[in-house]
Amino acid sequence: MNKIILVLISLLMLNSSFAQKGKVVSALNFKEAGKLEQAFKTIQTTIDKNNEKSAKSINWPRTWEVRGEIYQAVFHSKDEKIKALSTDPLTEALNSYKRALELDTKNKFSKSVKIKLTLLNNDFQDQAVEAYNLENYSKALVSFEQILEINNLPLFKTDNLMSIDTAIIYNAGMMALKTDDSDKAVRYFREAARHGYNGATTYLWLSRAYEQKKDTINASESLKQGFEKYPENNELLSNMIQLYLNMDRKEEAMHFLELAISREPDKAVYYLAMGNLLDKNHDNENAIISYEKAIELDTDLFMGYFNLGVIYYNEGVQLFESAKNIPSDDSASYEKVIKEVDKYWEKSLPFMEKCYELNPEDAATVESIKSLYYRLNQMDKYNAIQKNSTK
Repeated sequence: MNKIILVLISLLMLNSSFAQKGKVVSALNFKEAGKLEQAFKTIQTTIDKNNEKSAKSINWPRTWEVRGEIYQAVFHSKDEKIKALSTDPLTEALNSYKRALELDTKNKFSKSVKIKLTLLNNDFQDQAVEAYNLENYSKALVSFEQILEINNLPLFKTDNLMSIDTAIIYNAGMMALKTDDSDKAVRYFREAARHGYNGATTYLWLSRAYEQKKDTINASESLKQGFEKYPENNELLSNMIQLYLNMDRKEEAMHFLELAISREPDKAVYYLAMGNLLDKNHDNENAIISYEKAIELDTDLFMGYFNLGVIYYNEGVQLFESAKNIPSDDSASYEKVIKEVDKYWEKSLPFMEKCYELNPEDAATVESIKSLYYRLNQMDKYNAIQKNSTK
């Protein structure tokens, strides 16, 4: 009698197990028939820990594989009611497939799961592109990272079905940069650079990522490493010059500026940068030569005119200050110095007038030109500027 009872209990348990696995099949059938809401509800009962009948199905790899399929179908649905079933269906699908692989100790389902993960990879790419277009860079970053997670699963590493996707690594770096996650941006761009992806451009973005971290040392080193690999790339060269100028590393900046000018002798900004550097070194004579070359090449280069005007203006001011030391009874010497002061300010004036023509709203230009008109006793022009500036 006891044996009969035990057999009956075993049969009941077996029937319960089959019943739950049958629900997995039912969920799949609902999904294939386009009845996603029923498929969704049915598959959820098979993994419900509060449901005693789910004890077998919850540990069956096929349950989780089917769950992943259903969540992917939810992602692809155009029905808003179906889409409302999950806020993040692709992540749920990924987690389901990963759980299926964990439970599949005998590799009975690995081949079919691999195919679905490959399709899921494409879905994440579509989601990342859509998120990027909507300027949801955080979501785009997560999507790219989930692609990398799939690519790094042992399932794909064993047969190299998915080799290293450097484009995804690079795109993850771009999204990290846009979300101000500079640590991730550095990591992804370094990885992309290690694989030679996108050439010099990757080193440019790597440098930007370090700058975002306020790490100018590694930013400059990244540009330098990139330039060593791609010595013909002038964008790397330009960025290196600018960074060295910002860091006040004058010798390196001068070296690369000279190289840049030798390569692109018609590029005005290089002569402007050279003028700035010489200006900082108090070499006004050569700074003037560089600025004049800059505005010769670009007749609308505001800062070229402004810097020339400032040099002549400041030289006049310095000379004017020195005149204060002339004895009060030596009026002849004083008048001689003042005439020289006026010559400097007269040299400054046309450059400041050009600046005013290019940008009449620039406050520094307005103040400088007013000062020059006043000091040179050109009161009609002074009053006109004063009138315009108070409107």
